[in-house]
Amino acid sequence: MDVGAADFARCLPGLRDRVGSAAFLGLDMEFTGLHSAFQLNNQPSLFDSPAERYQKVRQSVQRFTITQLGLAIFSEEESNKYVVHSYNFFLFPSTLGVTDVELTLSASSIQFLSHYGFDYNKFLKDGIPYMNELQEKILSQRLSEGSWKVCSALNMNVVKKAIDEVTCWIAAAKEGDTVILQDLSDSQMLDVQLVLRQALPNVWTQPLGDSEVMVKKVSPQHRQLLESSSYDCCQKELILTSARGFTNLFQIIVEAKKPLVGHNMLMDLCHLHDKFYNPLPESYDEFKKNIHHLFPVLIDTKTVTKSIWKNYHFPRASNLLEAYEVLCSSDLNPTDPACPVIALASDSAQYAEKKAPHEAAYDAFLCGSVLLKSAHLLLCGSTDDAAKANSSFSQYLTILAEYLNKVNFIRGCVSSINFSGEDASCRYPPPLVVCVRGWPRLNERQIYQELQPLCRFDIRRLSENQFILLSNRFKHVIRVLHDYKDHPKLQISVYNHWRHSPHVNCLLKVSGIVALWSLLAFVLGRAPSCSP
Repeated sequence: MDVGAADFARCLPGLRDRVGSAAFLGLDMEFTGLHSAFQLNNQPSLFDSPAERYQKVRQSVQRFTITQLGLAIFSEEESNKYVVHSYNFFLFPSTLGVTDVELTLSASSIQFLSHYGFDYNKFLKDGIPYMNELQEKILSQRLSEGSWKVCSALNMNVVKKAIDEVTCWIAAAKEGDTVILQDLSDSQMLDVQLVLRQALPNVWTQPLGDSEVMVKKVSPQHRQLLESSSYDCCQKELILTSARGFTNLFQIIVEAKKPLVGHNMLMDLCHLHDKFYNPLPESYDEFKKNIHHLFPVLIDTKTVTKSIWKNYHFPRASNLLEAYEVLCSSDLNPTDPACPVIALASDSAQYAEKKAPHEAAYDAFLCGSVLLKSAHLLLCGSTDDAAKANSSFSQYLTILAEYLNKVNFIRGCVSSINFSGEDASCRYPPPLVVCVRGWPRLNERQIYQELQPLCRFDIRRLSENQFILLSNRFKHVIRVLHDYKDHPKLQISVYNHWRHSPHVNCLLKVSGIVALWSLLAFVLGRAPSCSP
């Protein structure tokens, strides 16, 4: 089900009820870009520590925004049966009285989403506004001070026209006279009312319908009475609620403390923090602490499926849809009556008939479905048939305990980020060192292109003629050591810190020089002096 700004306020009470009664929530997002090209070397690398990767992701999240957020609400109707309501929320940064937000578009990401049928008109024209706590604080302060600022260039022209019209009208108007301003959008109606009230102490404004504002000439005393009325649509709290937009639903999700399920969800969590909670902190540890406070139970289906594929003959899946199709295959689940039943509600029934990859609501539905099917596989391997037949989501959570709060770490020095503890390192092949001979001015990219036909390595310069290679596959290391054993220009061997580290080599050279001078001083000091 698609939800834009026009429908969001109407849908919010029902969403509150469904989230409150849910077993868990599936989440997915689409963005205007992934990895910022503004910073060099911003791509994920096996050299990255979790803190270094976080800084890369943080820089990208600060530049890009969310175009679409998918939320799949899984409700446990009865034992082992789940009904799913899956929503597509089109989002667009709030332009209501806050500093104008700059957003970056990545050409490749825009092209990718266009290929899968993403509706950019809904994103731009009907995107639900949102803001984080810092932006809300600034807006609240401006409302308290009466210093309203129109940030939208489009609204600014409309407001200017409205001020000119009302200024001309009020000069001849009597108290009680009214004039109607027409053809205004929701945000324009609010901007017009706040600016007119701020500029003219003897007018009162009131919305009429969906696109009109009535302006009435009143006395200053009458104006004070109207301002204290509970029916005033421009009350501070009402304005803040409207400006928060999707952040209202985010706060409902946070308060509900339901398990949140995603797939490769580090980027999603960073955007949730930055867009709806607070700007991402510089400290990686503070980020982890904040996320765990907001979402005490996280489950990354990539972490789960990556771990169980060997034990359960789980074929490698390169993406979420492939993982879902493998788990649904008759080879893996041969008509198991105890397998969880997942039924799509009528407002999401289209996903039962047609695949919609990279549509956020569909991918959120896949996340939750992959979780249930993976948990069932784990339960089958650890309990008897009676327990399987009456399995509940609480049982699934118990069997998934070792995966909770561990978010997949793509190409890095750890396998996952643990939001409720220390990040555990993983076992990777040993690093290799390339010593270059007779190939001047060779750089990392040229070495990557040289090795690419054989395997994939991440490369970092060690010294003028040395480079370190890292791979996450042992077979790649073995292959390149074998094939480049007798190469005339590239000597590749296993990295040894004491032998290859420039710092160690420098220290040894300095120590050698110091030892040589000490020896020389000792010899000269012991030489016999010549008598006259």
